[in-house]
Amino acid sequence: MSSASTPPDQDPRPSAAEPGRRGGALRRATAGAREGLGRAGVFFTTPAGRTEPLLAQAPQRWMRLLPLIVALAFVVTLIPVTTQVLTNDYGVSGGLAGALGVAQSAPLLLAISRPMLAWYIMIVADVLGAIVTMSASQDRPAPWTAMIIVAYVALCLVLSLRESRRTLLGIWLVTVVTSLVLGAFRDAGSQDTSVLLIVLSGVALLLGALLRERGDAQRRLVEQETISEAERAQRTLLEERARIARELHDVVAHHMSVITVQADSAPYRLPGLPEAAREEFGSIAASARESLTEMRRLLAVLRSEDAQGERAPQPGLSRLPQLVEATVRAGLPVDLSRPELSVLTQLADVTPAVDLSAYRIVQEALSNVMRHAPGARTSITLTLDEEHLLILVVNGPATDPPAPLEGGGTGHGLVGMRERVRLVGGTVDTGPLPDGGYRVAAQLPLLKKDSGTA
Repeated sequence: MSSASTPPDQDPRPSAAEPGRRGGALRRATAGAREGLGRAGVFFTTPAGRTEPLLAQAPQRWMRLLPLIVALAFVVTLIPVTTQVLTNDYGVSGGLAGALGVAQSAPLLLAISRPMLAWYIMIVADVLGAIVTMSASQDRPAPWTAMIIVAYVALCLVLSLRESRRTLLGIWLVTVVTSLVLGAFRDAGSQDTSVLLIVLSGVALLLGALLRERGDAQRRLVEQETISEAERAQRTLLEERARIARELHDVVAHHMSVITVQADSAPYRLPGLPEAAREEFGSIAASARESLTEMRRLLAVLRSEDAQGERAPQPGLSRLPQLVEATVRAGLPVDLSRPELSVLTQLADVTPAVDLSAYRIVQEALSNVMRHAPGARTSITLTLDEEHLLILVVNGPATDPPAPLEGGGTGHGLVGMRERVRLVGGTVDTGPLPDGGYRVAAQLPLLKKDSGTA
């Protein structure tokens, strides 16, 4: 008889690659388990919200320490009370009672900066404690002890101040399900505390969330007001610069017109000019007319819809008496002190930009006095030295209550003054006085018309 032979494609001996495959699968399973545990560790140790402690941004140190003091008071009180109650009333052994007291109370210290991690620890400790107490005693309040309820409600208040609505709803649903499930296994003769924890935790979560959202709304409002104020200041600055540019257009347009007239009339005023010179003067006149046209187009871009009244000639220091007279008629006593007549001739030779800026600074200063200090006596002093014009406007305290007055100003107060002074290379200093008044001091360089600067 011949023995049965094994088919050639079915070798009963294990393949050499099979142990390697099993070892690779084991290594992959181990690596996957390690990765899963790592992710779980990150999930349970990473806070869902901010990691800074409660009241960390408080201005005073005692306020920043207040959450720690309150949490420490809860922990110091609850641990011995829990241990004693579990030992005496529920018949739990001393070691287990102490461990449960620490596990159910100590997470309140962690809740100051990581409330979700504290909740994970406390909910597990509370469930274990409920199982232990229901197993040890059948005629005591169950499933939650009074100490568990106090600590859990305090933790819910902390959670409501840090976590989102969705997280708080999930926490409360877990509390409801856990309480109802444990409450179903309690002894019929014991007092049910599951509903009490459900109600108190829900109220704590709701009230804390409302307080937090109200604080967040107020903080966002303050931030928006700050942004709006910055945008308003920037818009005011841009509007004032555009206004100054529109006013200087008249000055530039006048000079360009003079150049055009002089270039056009040169061949008639200067007989015997060669043909090349006549062509050069014609080219200068054409360029000046083209530049004047472009300046008018620029003015159309800069002119706003409410700037239709800016077509009058721009004023200068020569019109200060009329400005003072109009201000006095408006009810503001003003004293004007100007340089002697022999010195005023120096002002006639300064650039129009300096002349206009000086007038506008005085005008804005008087407008501010009328707005903020009605009836205050005001003095205007103009002094000259070899290189500078000093403008000093000083007013005393208000004699009448400020009224909601809007008119009278031509720019935007101090912003306009600073921009005009910067335009001509001067300086300005403003500030309140000890007696309740205000002072505006500006120093402008006496730039000559032929200096090439403005």
